[in-house]
Parts: sequence; C-alpha cells; structure tokens
Amino acid sequence: MAMTGVLRPGHAQLRVLDIEESIAFYTDVLGLKAAGRDAQGRAYFKAWDEHDHASVILRQADHAGLDFFGFKVLDVATLDLLEKGLQAQGVKTERIPAGELMATGERVRFTVPTGHTLELYAHKERVGNGLGLVNPDAWPDDLKGMAVTRMDHCLLYGPDIDGTRSILEKALDFALVERVKLEDGETDLAIWLTTSTKAHDIAFVRHGEPGKLHHLAFKLDTWEQVLRAADIMSKNKVAIDIGPTRHGVTRGLTIYFFDPSGNRLETFCGGYDWYPDMDTIKWTWDEVGKGIFYHARQLNDRFLSVVS
Repeated sequence: MAMTGVLRPGHAQLRVLDIEESIAFYTDVLGLKAAGRDAQGRAYFKAWDEHDHASVILRQADHAGLDFFGFKVLDVATLDLLEKGLQAQGVKTERIPAGELMATGERVRFTVPTGHTLELYAHKERVGNGLGLVNPDAWPDDLKGMAVTRMDHCLLYGPDIDGTRSILEKALDFALVERVKLEDGETDLAIWLTTSTKAHDIAFVRHGEPGKLHHLAFKLDTWEQVLRAADIMSKNKVAIDIGPTRHGVTRGLTIYFFDPSGNRLETFCGGYDWYPDMDTIKWTWDEVGKGIFYHARQLNDRFLSVVS
C-alpha cells in the first residue's frame, strides 16, 4: 500500500520531574540513544532502529505528563494540504518555526477536543540507525537496557473522544480500527485509530479531565524481548503496572510500567496488520476486561485511574 499523507507517529515531548534522573532511565533502562540537548535544557532521544534525529523529548517541569505528540507527514506540500483540511474542520492551527525543536522543520500545531496538543511536520534530520544502508548487520553492538526499536503509539485520556475522532478521520484520514462500548451499547469508552498498516498509532479513552497521558508505547520485535524487558525492569526496580500479558484489543503483547516521574510507558510487540478494506472491531462492556487484558480478563483500578 502506498504511504501518503500522515505517515507515522514521529515524536512526543514528556514532562519529567528530574531531568538528570530521567536521562539515565531513558538511556540505561529503556535503551534509547541520546540525541542532544537544546538551549531550553530539553533532552532528545531516539530508539536505535529509528532513522530520524529524535522521537522522545524530555522537559523538566513540576508535574509529569505529555506536552505534545507529533506525526510525520510525507512532504511539505502534504503539510500545507493537511493544515487546510484541519482549518476546514474548524480547527485552529499554529505554525511552529523550523529549529524550535532540534533538527526538526516547521510544525503545524493544533489542539483536539480531548485537550491534547498534536503536531504535524514534514522534515526531521535523518541520522540513520547505525547499521548503514549497504550490507547492514541485524543490530548494532552498543545496545543498552530494553533496547526498544521505536516509539510506537500513545493512549490519551480526555472528555470529547468523538470530536477528536471526527477531526482525525475527516482532516487527516485516520481510520477507526477498534472500539470499546459503554454499558449503553452506543457510547464509545475507547477508540483505537491508525494512519498506517499498524493496528493503532493513537488511541483515546473517555475521561473527565482533558489533556491526560495514559501511556507512551515503545516497540519490541518479539515476545522474548518483552519478557527480557520484564527482567530488566525487575533488576532496576522499575514500578510495573501490569504484565507481561496480551491485549484482546489489537492482540498486542505488553508490559505497562512507570518512569521515575510517574509517566506510564509500555513495551509492546505484535498486533495485527490493518488495511483500509477491514471492518472496525467492537468490544462490548461485559467483555471489556478481556479486551484490555486478554489473560486476566479484568482491569485493575490503577490502569483505569492513574494518568499524568
């Protein structure tokens, strides 16, 4: 399938309480590669198998959470076209100049009805994955910690998930992959959306407070690597929320855990391939536990209530 329009999740900026402690955690435990610091003191990182400059930015603040989540688009012409599409849906956009974020071109920023700040951009400096483009090896020699391969998706909590879904579908051509219904059988509790062939690139849960982060997810290639990540978490006394386990929704294999500031993260592998001719999967309220945690078939209070 030709990839056009919005290509994939590209970057996320997280707020952390102690920047130096967080830098050590994200490099030594999660296994990201440091990509620099800017004049604002923000720290930049990339997963080893990402080719662009950085996908995770950390900013010191007095409370944890997500500043913004960005998607890379095909080119500058596409960026201009998608901004017009957002404006046609009544969405106010803002242009962030090139260079405000290290090694990143001009960004189109907007706020969705769940209260989250999203961005689109067309350019980020390409630095490669360290393996080269001619006769590359399978992996580099300097991997640390869990050695996640990419920043994969996020789950966001906010009030108007219907309005947010409408904007992402109509203006940016996202597709609804799966949904969980509330007890009335009509209202969506949660939605999973994709802009690629993955089972999801972003998801939303209906929640009273706007602008909340449930988790930022990082991809691993195999179930064995997810299990190894659990060992690394235990060895480093990382606070684990739940897992290793499987989702019913998307069929992904998962562990949820917390960074030192209380931001929930996920290591994730698997999930099915999605194509535009597929139908949306629906989960009913009586099976929501199985949908989220396929093995335990029930939710824990912390997973539902703890956000940053």
